[in-house]
Amino acid sequence: MQMLRLLTLTACIFTGLTVCGARPMNLLVIQSDEHHFKTLGSYGGRIVETPNIDWIGNTGAVATSFYATSPVCSPSRGSLVSGRYPQNTPVTNNNIRLGDDIITFAEILRRKGYATGFAGKWHLDGDGKPQWAPKRKFGFEDNRYMFNRGHWKMFEDTPAGPRVASIKKGKPDYGLVGADEKSFATDWLADKAIDFLDTNRGKPFCYMLSLPDPHGPNTVRAPYDTWYQDVTVPIPRSLDKTREQTPRWGMRAPRITADTVRTLMPKYYGMVKCIDDNVGRILGALRRNRQLEHTLIVFTSDHGDLCGEHGRLNKGVPYEGSARIPFILRCPGKVPAGTVVKEALSCVDFLPTVLKLMDVRTAGKEQGRDASSLFTGKAEDWKDVACIRSTSAGHPWLAATSDRYKLVLSAEDRPWLFDLQSDPDELKNRAEDPGLQQMVRFLAGELKDYCREFKDPHGDNPAIRKALNEILAVKK
Repeated sequence: MQMLRLLTLTACIFTGLTVCGARPMNLLVIQSDEHHFKTLGSYGGRIVETPNIDWIGNTGAVATSFYATSPVCSPSRGSLVSGRYPQNTPVTNNNIRLGDDIITFAEILRRKGYATGFAGKWHLDGDGKPQWAPKRKFGFEDNRYMFNRGHWKMFEDTPAGPRVASIKKGKPDYGLVGADEKSFATDWLADKAIDFLDTNRGKPFCYMLSLPDPHGPNTVRAPYDTWYQDVTVPIPRSLDKTREQTPRWGMRAPRITADTVRTLMPKYYGMVKCIDDNVGRILGALRRNRQLEHTLIVFTSDHGDLCGEHGRLNKGVPYEGSARIPFILRCPGKVPAGTVVKEALSCVDFLPTVLKLMDVRTAGKEQGRDASSLFTGKAEDWKDVACIRSTSAGHPWLAATSDRYKLVLSAEDRPWLFDLQSDPDELKNRAEDPGLQQMVRFLAGELKDYCREFKDPHGDNPAIRKALNEILAVKK
């Protein structure tokens, strides 16, 4: 008996579990790609029914003001896995390799004895496309189904390993002819996640499922391809706006028409519905394996898609449809059901927040904030602000946003302040409103402090630096 106690104590010390005998919390992260948050029921979506994703929030929490730290694929992903700002990962644009010294949440949990794995789009290992199973795992030990880049629609298993199932002229392409519930990307990747859950039903685990949809091309397998063909697609109020309502940083992409929105959105909705159905299958596996009540689940995305807002598609700008992302979290025993977190957060806050909820110590390298108290309802004196940035290319911008206000400073325009409550379509610049000067100074001060503390080179841009200095020089 004494030997058994000694062996048990040794095992606890080896795995790093915080309390010997306590069952550690698992972690499951489901990340979609280029996902407009308003397509989900949890965020007021009415066209696509998303009962499975909504269930996570209904029995946990919904963060209503969660932002991509940089609303482009690679920088956002780098910040999520590391808790560090893009300039310090140093993934400031797409296809830049994550630094070898970065410690991810998966690596922290791997060192604690967790079984770790990843399936889907990684986009943090340079130019490789699709590049299966990158050599640098960053803590995701089972990365057989991790691919570096691409928005492939079909996959298959072969004796040599996984591959893209649609081939054109000898090269993988984005076709989906013949795709079904076993080969379509979302289904196939969800199957890999379920296999991992089944294999590790008796172990603490950390798994990240990174789905390449609903990023374009806007195509999806049957029956989802025709599911929404007859819906009335809402046309964003901001699609046809005046030049005075458009900052220069919002003008660079080609403008699209209402007909384009009507054409593209039905299959976008279909992709979202397919994602939700597969989330339901994954939740079913957790229930079947009796893992559900011991698993912290997060559903989020890397960035949004404007889906016609401001006459644009895709991302890369600080508008809400581009930069604001879904963040839905369930943590049994810690986060009360139905919690709503309104304070502004971003991807850098993910790692310290989730590991705190799991009672796991971080490596101390993160630059984001531990927001666990917001999710448990115990926050005091929380500063409602998040700082986000553009990529390293082109014309830089910085933004500081709270739950209600967003200040954008750029290299090519005057400061813009949006009141997201009275102007949710972001059509009016309130930066010179006499009644909002205190808010402008507050947000500008937060940006200046952020640039200094986290060494953001955007703060050294002459136009941005001038705007900051002019705003902060004004007497209160």
